[in-house]
Amino acid sequence: MKFGFFNLMPWPHYPEPPRVYPTPNKDYDPVVGQQLYHDYIDLLVHAEACGFDWVACNEHHFSPYGTMANCNLIGSILARETKTIGLAMVGNLLPLSNPIRVAEEYAMIDVMSGGRLIAGFMRGVPHEYIAYNSPPGESRSRQKEAAELIMKCWSEPEPFGWEGEHFQFRSISIWPRPIQQPPRVLMSASNEESAVFAAQSRAIMAMGLISDMKLARANVDIYRQTANEAGWDPADDQVLMGASTCICETDEEAHEVFARALDYFHGTLMKPTYDALKLVLQAGYFNKQKAGASYDSRLDKVAAKKTIQEMIDAGSIFCGSPKSVVEQIKRFKSELGCGGINMSMQIGNLPVATVRKGMDLFRDQVLPQVRDL
Repeated sequence: MKFGFFNLMPWPHYPEPPRVYPTPNKDYDPVVGQQLYHDYIDLLVHAEACGFDWVACNEHHFSPYGTMANCNLIGSILARETKTIGLAMVGNLLPLSNPIRVAEEYAMIDVMSGGRLIAGFMRGVPHEYIAYNSPPGESRSRQKEAAELIMKCWSEPEPFGWEGEHFQFRSISIWPRPIQQPPRVLMSASNEESAVFAAQSRAIMAMGLISDMKLARANVDIYRQTANEAGWDPADDQVLMGASTCICETDEEAHEVFARALDYFHGTLMKPTYDALKLVLQAGYFNKQKAGASYDSRLDKVAAKKTIQEMIDAGSIFCGSPKSVVEQIKRFKSELGCGGINMSMQIGNLPVATVRKGMDLFRDQVLPQVRDL
């Protein structure tokens, strides 16, 4: 089993649930934010010493639940501050970005890190299209074209032109080119449509919004079936699942501190974002009505008020003592058939010291028990 450490870089000091999206930034304190960025980056660097296989950085806009507007900025720091750990850039929303710029910046990270990039070709959560005033109905076709163009930028040794539906460039020849030929690519597979696309692209599939095990397993099966039909067999570590994670000395402590952090995350930071997501779902973000209904249903389940134990049972979180988390991971692996788990450990207003302690417990008491699953 392989494991990643993920940090949304949330704002932990919001006074009350914001009422609108986008969230007014009047309550953001840049002085506090400076220290917070340093603390969060220190945690990402510490993940290497804790035995994680990769660190994951992402991209979100106009919201205090994730203050990383450009994952490549953080990735470039980590390329210098770490030595061996993989650098998973699970941001870079292709439909909202210049694909040439993404190809160049990813190549820089791969070269600076000595070939450790895991390149996320992400479509983004629906509300990002409100933030950037982009038509959600074009998001899938823009993602597909951008992905194809980026891969050609990395592999083509001579200048070439591009005349696509969404992107046109007279002559392209990026410098630098990546060390990996090609870099490992990761795509979201949170619904049938995206699972098929990830498999057809021979990319690592990733699911980060798990509301129940059966739905997640169905997407894994679709991914594997589509891959087999396309003539290849994904390794276990190409099936990646995400789970919010809190590890403390005892179950009681973990349940108590994580309940507060999750309540702040869902009830305060995410409340207006959930409302915005539903608006975009009505504007054609999914090509199929079934896929949109599925996402809407999962969103309701994730946002609904549940106990810690209910979330553990659903596979949405890992929470408890090291012994309990080991058993939760074993069940997760058995039911989903995944070979990689992305652990989101900096949730809501969870104190940085609590997260760091949990990382150390993972290294010392969890990882030795689950590495060889």
